[in-house]
Amino acid sequence: MKTIQKELGRELAKRALELEAIKLSPNEPFKWASGYWMPIYNDNRRLLVDWEVRSLIAQGFKAIIEELNLVVDNVAGTATAGIPHSTTLADLLKKPLSYVRSAGKGHGLRNLIEGLPPHGSYQGGQVILIEDLISTGGSSIKALEAIRECEGEVSTCLAIFTYGLEASLTAFAALEPPCKLVTLFDYDLLIATAEAIGYVNQEERKVLEEWREDPFGWGDKHGFMSDTRG
Repeated sequence: MKTIQKELGRELAKRALELEAIKLSPNEPFKWASGYWMPIYNDNRRLLVDWEVRSLIAQGFKAIIEELNLVVDNVAGTATAGIPHSTTLADLLKKPLSYVRSAGKGHGLRNLIEGLPPHGSYQGGQVILIEDLISTGGSSIKALEAIRECEGEVSTCLAIFTYGLEASLTAFAALEPPCKLVTLFDYDLLIATAEAIGYVNQEERKVLEEWREDPFGWGDKHGFMSDTRG
């Protein structure tokens, strides 16, 4: 597992920075919707522009599945960011595809999950959940719970990238039955790669490491006062 993440994850981190799917700017941070100033901004949808990157992501997910000896009866993506990557993986594995909406449709059958068989249930099948980004983990866990309500067994969630925030670790640790979260690369590997390719220097990396220790206090500490009202 570590080999997959170290080798393939490093390449994905490099490509993500090149495609501006992830931006690092410790000196001129970004204001998130929460009102906090952060030195990182993520838009994994930019990865879709390169078919080789899409293929690399799917190959990475497949390698993890094989490493963990997972049985996969259905590949489920989170809407909308997880859909393209779950589609590529489902095609690679030759498995059925479904996706989980953030909310049920307001018309027709009011489906929350699209792609279920006619009987409207996974019937105890093993479902692998695909996400693009793990922040607090809330949206992923909501999707996971929806799958379980439709009789799907979910033991693993695969994602491209995680910030590694304490909130996400706590949320996944509290799940019962358990669900293992595995990502192709994480924040630590990202900033190490960024320094290695000259995207940031050693001092900037230190500032980025400080963010990882205290994400929501980082901005105020560095003179970027948060506006948590919106």
